[in-house]
Amino acid sequence: MSPELKAAIAGGRAGQALALIHSLPAAERERFDIAAHEADILGRLGRHDEEIALLDRLIVREPGNASLRLGLMNALKTVGRTADAIASARAALAINPGYGKAWWLLADLKTFAFSDYDLAAMQAALGRQSTAADRHNLHFALGRAFEQRGDAASAFAHYAEGNALAAAGVPAGTASIAARTDAAIAALTPAFFAERQGFGYDSDAPIFIVGLHRSGSTLIEQILAAHPEIEATSELTILDQLMREIAFDASLAGATPMERLASIDADRARSLGQEYLDRAADYRTTRKARFTDKMPANWAHVGLIQLILPNAIIIDARRHPMATGFSNFRQNYGAGAAWSFSLDGIGHYYADYLRFMRHFDRVLPGKVHHAINERLIEDFEPEVRRLLDHAGVAFDPATLEFHRTARTVRSASAEQVRRPVNRDGVDQWRAFEPWLQPLKDALGPALEDWQE
Repeated sequence: MSPELKAAIAGGRAGQALALIHSLPAAERERFDIAAHEADILGRLGRHDEEIALLDRLIVREPGNASLRLGLMNALKTVGRTADAIASARAALAINPGYGKAWWLLADLKTFAFSDYDLAAMQAALGRQSTAADRHNLHFALGRAFEQRGDAASAFAHYAEGNALAAAGVPAGTASIAARTDAAIAALTPAFFAERQGFGYDSDAPIFIVGLHRSGSTLIEQILAAHPEIEATSELTILDQLMREIAFDASLAGATPMERLASIDADRARSLGQEYLDRAADYRTTRKARFTDKMPANWAHVGLIQLILPNAIIIDARRHPMATGFSNFRQNYGAGAAWSFSLDGIGHYYADYLRFMRHFDRVLPGKVHHAINERLIEDFEPEVRRLLDHAGVAFDPATLEFHRTARTVRSASAEQVRRPVNRDGVDQWRAFEPWLQPLKDALGPALEDWQE
């Protein structure tokens, strides 16, 4: 693999990586490792029909490769082919019955129910000599299986074990964002933005949906995607990529992230805004005027958004902190969200997110629209109208029938948002309340005033 292709893949530049692969001689492009990377990139770009076709060909070449079948399962789930996705996961388990990730991905299908045979098979797999990764995934899958049976105590015990295994690889203290939040609040003042009036690229095309995971962002995305003027992309990592590139600027060695942000001048801010749009274009398939970027963690980048894309729309998806907290605790993120590995970690993270968003509201009142999940469910049409008004588009009745929209959904809520709005999950956390005191303690005042 060429250094250029390695760098493009490592840097998350999916469009560039795919172009480099397509430029390779046919024989090299057919190499198994290159073809596997191409399938992964096609999936990241939302080109799932091509991804599925390529994975099917790779499986013919390596029928005993369980991970290929799991990749296929994910792609099939994303396009709504749930029965085929289940069959693909079952095929992976036929190859490796203790494959924890396969069991977890079945559990993460919200409409899938484990049989008693499945439960026994997972328990047997956990009892055998399995890898740490298999044990981690099996605990989360077993948690979901016991939750389906109404056994909250056993479910919680498995979720706790799964999170403990995930946390074991995280250095102490690195999951906390309190110091970074303090620094952002101190730096992003009214004067900071007043001094940078006119910075950035003049485009209102992006609609950023931010907030904590499991807070209703996929529902908001699906509503917006039903509007004829708005295209939904995915959870784009572009802002993270831009921040990393700013961090690698040798001329700013030793500077803090906020100092680096403050160093961006008008020309640089405009070029970064253009760079964001250019990279986002790789994930777009229509010529609609607007598009969504549903990366929840972009709440921490709203200062960067305002600096480089001052006319972009920002929507904060917010949900009751206990519902959000427990939903994140039971969700298996692998190594990607260290703050979610403990109840107190989740509570502190939520509280930091909340105080930062409130600060931003004081600095730029009205810039962010706070879409409260519970209000959206209980008072659907008025809340949808408010959402569309903030996004700057006229009301369209199709947004009320969002579940009829034919599009791929790359999130844990993929099946949920293909149904009409409902209260499923609103009070799901209450069955686990006896074990959630650490979450309540860490949330502190945020538990009571989270809607304010």
